[in-house]
Parts: sequence; C-alpha cells; structure tokens
Amino acid sequence: MDSKKQTPVKYYVGIDVGSASVRAALVDGFGTVVAHADQPIQIWEPQPDHYEQSSADIWAACCSVTKKVVCGVDASQIRGVGFDATCSLVVVDKQFQPLAVNCEGQNYRNVIMWMDHRAVSQVEHINATQHRVLSYVGGVMSVEMQPPKLLWLKENLQESCWEKAGYFFDLPDFLSWKATGVTARSLCTVVCKWTYTSDGGWDDSFWKMIGLEDLVKDKYEKIGNHVLSPGESVGKGLTPEAAKDLGLPEGIAVAASLIDAHAGGLGVIGADVKGHNLPCENQPITARVAMICGTSSCHMGVSETPIFVPGVWGPYFSAMVPGLWLNEGGQSATGKLIDHVVQGHVAFPELQSKAAASAHSIYTYLNSHLDLIKKSLPVGFLTVDLHVWPDFHGNRSPLTDLTLKGMVVGLTLSRGLDELALIYLATIQAIALGTRHILETMQAAGHHINTLFLCGGLSKNPLFVQMHADITGKPVVLSKEVESVLVGAAILGACASGDFVSIQEAMAKMGKIGRVVQPNHQHKRFYDKKYEVFLKLVEHQREYRSIMNSF
Repeated sequence: MDSKKQTPVKYYVGIDVGSASVRAALVDGFGTVVAHADQPIQIWEPQPDHYEQSSADIWAACCSVTKKVVCGVDASQIRGVGFDATCSLVVVDKQFQPLAVNCEGQNYRNVIMWMDHRAVSQVEHINATQHRVLSYVGGVMSVEMQPPKLLWLKENLQESCWEKAGYFFDLPDFLSWKATGVTARSLCTVVCKWTYTSDGGWDDSFWKMIGLEDLVKDKYEKIGNHVLSPGESVGKGLTPEAAKDLGLPEGIAVAASLIDAHAGGLGVIGADVKGHNLPCENQPITARVAMICGTSSCHMGVSETPIFVPGVWGPYFSAMVPGLWLNEGGQSATGKLIDHVVQGHVAFPELQSKAAASAHSIYTYLNSHLDLIKKSLPVGFLTVDLHVWPDFHGNRSPLTDLTLKGMVVGLTLSRGLDELALIYLATIQAIALGTRHILETMQAAGHHINTLFLCGGLSKNPLFVQMHADITGKPVVLSKEVESVLVGAAILGACASGDFVSIQEAMAKMGKIGRVVQPNHQHKRFYDKKYEVFLKLVEHQREYRSIMNSF
C-alpha cells in the first residue's frame, strides 16, 4: 500500500470531435479508459453539398463532456490533455470572433465541415495546375482539403468573409488555440490538408498560382506560421479561462493535436504484440497498417523514407508518428454503405422485427442468419455468383475517381431475408476487396505490410473483421479499448506532459491489443477469384461509360 501512495495514478484527458458528436475520456498511463462521455453537436445543411457547424457549439460540447469525465478525480493526478477532430475549416475574424461561411451571414455557422463538397470547381482549377505540391496528395487534391474551400470563400464571400477573416484554422488547431491562446498549428493538419511540407514549409508559388496570393503577403499569419509536431506541448498549457471552462487544472499540458483518423491510428498501430505469434513482432512499425473503420474508412501506413503511392494521400512527414512518413488510403463510404444496402432492402422490416424479438442488433442477427443458411460451406463462399463494386460514393483510393458508381452483379427475383443476408455479405466482402486493392497499391509502391490493426465501429462486427483477414490474407489485430481514437488523443496529452520520452514510448505503453483474428488460408483461392472479378467490375464500368460517351 505504501508503494501505491508514493506513485498515485496519472491520468490524461482525450477529447475527440467527430462529425456528429464530441467525446471525452479519462485514460490512465496503461491506456485504460476510466471514464467516458459524449454529447451531440449540430450540423447545418443549408443546401446540397454544404455542411456547416458552429465552433462555439463544438467548444461548449468539449467543456461539457470533459467536466463529466473528470468529476470526482483529484485534479493533481490529471497531467495532460490532447485533442483530435475532423479536418473541418474554422473561420474567425481578427478578434477571434466567429465569421459566417454562408451567404445568409449567420456568423455562428463558421465551420465548413470536412465532408462539404461545395468547392468542386475550385478543386478542379487547383488540380489543373499540376503544381508540385500535389505529388504529396497522391497526385490529385480532394475537394475535402482546405485550399479549395479557402478559394471558394474568396470567390463567393469576398466582402463578408474573406476580407474580414483574421485566422483560418483546421478544427484540431482551433481547439488547441481555445485551450492555450496560442495560434500554433499541428504538423498533422497543415501537412495532410493544407500542402505544408515539414522540410520546405509553405510553397509561395502554389498559393499564388491558385489565386490565394493574399495569404503569402502576411507571411501566412492567417493559416499558420508556427508549426508543432503532434504531442508537443503548446504554449504554457491551459489558460485560466479554458481551465475553468473544461473543469481542469490551470497550466496542465496541452498537446499539439491530430486529425481524428490519425488519432485512431496512433491509438492502435504502436501497441506491443509480444507473445501473439504475429508476423509484425520484432519488426518495425512500418510492417503495420492501422485501419479506422466507421462511416468511412482510413488506411494508415508509415515508412522510414517517403513513398509516393498513386491515388493514396501522402507521403506526409511526422503527420502521425514523429519521424516517420505517413501514407493514407481511404474508402469514402463503408459503414454508411452497409447501412444503405441493408436498410434499403425490401426485407429490412422483417429483419428489424426478428432482430428485436431475439434482442440482438440487426447485424448480429444477419451474421447468425448467414451461419444458418451456409450449410456445409464456409460462409464467405455463399457469394460465388453475387458480386459488388462498393463505390456508391465515388472512389477515394486508389483510383481517386469521384465519378465511379456502385455495381451489383447476380441479382434474382427473390425478396426474402436470405437474399438480404447475401447482399449484406457481398457488400462487406466488396469493402474488404477494396482494402486489398489499396494495400496492394501501397505494397507495389514500396510498403512492406504484413498485419492489419483495426479500430472504429465496424471493428466490432466479427464478420467484417474475418472477411478482412481472409480477403487480404493478413492477420487482423483488434484494440483492447474500443475507443482507440480517444486513447490516441490521450497519448498526445501524455506525451505533452513529459511523462513519456516520446510518442513511440507512449504508444507502446498505452496502446493495448485485444483479440487477434487469423486468415483462413485454405480459402485463399476463392478470394483470389473474387478479387479477379472485383477488378473486372471497375474495368467494365469504365468500358460502359466509354460506350455511352460515344453516342
């Protein structure tokens, strides 16, 4: 007992701002989530493809959830706080007051969300320049990145927004500013979403070429000229005002932040795997890919030297793990696609009532139903003549083609629960085949990947996990803590506090692995054939488009 008194438990707060809610967790030095709270935040959709939020609403939610998780805890044991958030664009005036990003002049709506696609013509203009900075985003900039959104504001809201703006923040950096009063930016945000490079900084010629030369004139004051590595301590820690708002001690360490998916990667990719007989044991972290699977999915791979992968974002230096280059693949709709396919099926009401009667979720019930109908076959073989191409919301990686559509081959007139279960299975397989497509593209460019680390909502679905193992042929490691993103944010706070020498040390101590799912290698030939069909589907779609374009 004496030893316990000498070493009181140290806690770190992780705060995660997702698309629809803010979550906070109190995490100890072993990566255990001790307390957890969440609160919804508002989204406005004033017109199609325009998605807006309020930075005041987001900060209020951060304060509310943080107070809940630290309630009753000795303040002296809380050592640091880390933030992660979606890569949304926050606009404030020269006095740091919210500035409208909309034609209605509603100043409280001062955030353009990451998924906002208003800047399509602007991103086409930027990509047409073929500027050298585009080589760091897989060759083509996404409409979800910040330069096209900034250009949209200048072209559409010049007087009401552009000329009055004092600062443009990525949301993770806005949160660290709110907490510390320091306008430093995270290397993660400016490198991944703004075209900054760790060795060269901002490229004046890019901003001048796309028509945003005004940002260069004030030495990038508006978008950031003080950049910190994720996990570095910002300023003098929590300001008195922020400490009061959050219910935390004044002056505790605040870390330079991360984008939410990158925090998820940080929470799982560095975990100690000794004793699990995994191919990545005793190998560098570069043998691993972290997959963050929710509404959409991100595939995070790191390397010691820069690897340029066609159609995959990066390489970004020190954007997730300090000292390593990051490549980021992604699928725009995964959890959202599964929901769309299942809920749109004529047998969905029957599924709902049967799942409710058995007190199971609809996906647990579907997984059980597949086990019933498979007979002596492995469950995955049920789709021998049913194939899905999953790009219902375009392709982010590795084809970078927003115009691609979803495809289903093998439909019949049957309308029952069996058919719903089969299309659900085929959709999950298509998502896993898409992951294989991304991994093979990364490996062809020079990555050496042998193990997948999964976190996020879809990692709770055992069928989704097993299909990813079988189809990629690689073992899948699940995180012990389901809330890996929050653990990742807390790791940042732990690093900023000085309690760990490095992010890598904090990752190894606080990232804990749970279940390991091995691939069924005897099914390899079947999934190789499925993958052959998968690649044919997109080839055929492009052929059909070519035929129709010629009429």
